[in-house]
Amino acid sequence: MSDEKQQSGAPAAPPRRGPMVDLDPSGQVNQKEPDRQQRQFLNYAFYKLDPAFRRLPKEEKESARREFADLVNAWDEREEVILRTYSLVGLRGDVDFMLWRISNDPLCFQDMQAQMNRTTLGAYLTQPYNLVSLQKRSQYVNRVEGSGEGLELLPGQGKYLFVYPFVKTRSWYGLTPHARQGMMDEHIYASSPFKGVRLNTSYSYGIDDQEFVVAFDSDYPQEFVDLVGRLRYTEASLYTQRDTPMFTCAKADITTIVEQIG
Repeated sequence: MSDEKQQSGAPAAPPRRGPMVDLDPSGQVNQKEPDRQQRQFLNYAFYKLDPAFRRLPKEEKESARREFADLVNAWDEREEVILRTYSLVGLRGDVDFMLWRISNDPLCFQDMQAQMNRTTLGAYLTQPYNLVSLQKRSQYVNRVEGSGEGLELLPGQGKYLFVYPFVKTRSWYGLTPHARQGMMDEHIYASSPFKGVRLNTSYSYGIDDQEFVVAFDSDYPQEFVDLVGRLRYTEASLYTQRDTPMFTCAKADITTIVEQIG
C-alpha cells in the first residue's frame, strides 16, 4: 500500500523515532536513570544603571565605560562561555541591557559577575532579573527525525531576542501524555508558518523560580507579535500560569550599550 501511495505522488510520511507519545514522561514507571551528560547552562542576566553614574565627571564616565567594555570583550574571547549582548534602552523601563551567557559550567557566570562587580561601572549596576536554565531535548518534538535533535544552541542570529520566564499550571502535569502531546502538536502546527522566528526553550526545574525560559530569536518583531497572538488561541495556552515579564532585547555590542546607558 505504501508503494502505491508513493507511486501516485502522495508525500511520504516523515520517518518516526520511537513511539508517537512518551507514555512515561516522568520516568517513574520505567525508573529511568539520571541523565548526567554534559549540557549547556544558560543565563539571561538583566542590568539597570543607577542614574547617579550619569552625573559623574565626563572623564570618569569614559574611563568606567572603557574598563567595563574591555572586561566583557575579554570574556567574549574565552572558550568556556558563549556571550551575546543586548540593549533594552528605550524598550523597557526597568532594565537597560542584557548579557546572554551560555556555558557547560554555570560557575563561570559567577566568575564573570564577580569581575564585573569590581569595576567602577559595575558599582552602579543592579540586577532586577537573572534567569538561569539548562538546555535539553524536548519530549514533544523529538519524535520526528531531524526536529529538535540538537542540544547546542546557535544563539544571537537575529537582530532581536524576545525572552520571558514561563510556568505551566500544575493541572498540565495531571493530563494524560496523549492529551499533552495533542495540545503541543497543535501548538507546533500553529507556529510552523513563522519561519523568521527561531525558538530556544530551556529548562529551569529546581534551579530557578520559573520552569522554562523561552527565547525567540528573530529579525522581525512584527512576525513575533503575530506568532504570540496566534498561540493565544491554542488549547495549550489555557495551561499557562505565568509568561511575564517579557523582554524585547536588541542585539548590540557592549561598547554601544555602555554609551547608550550612561
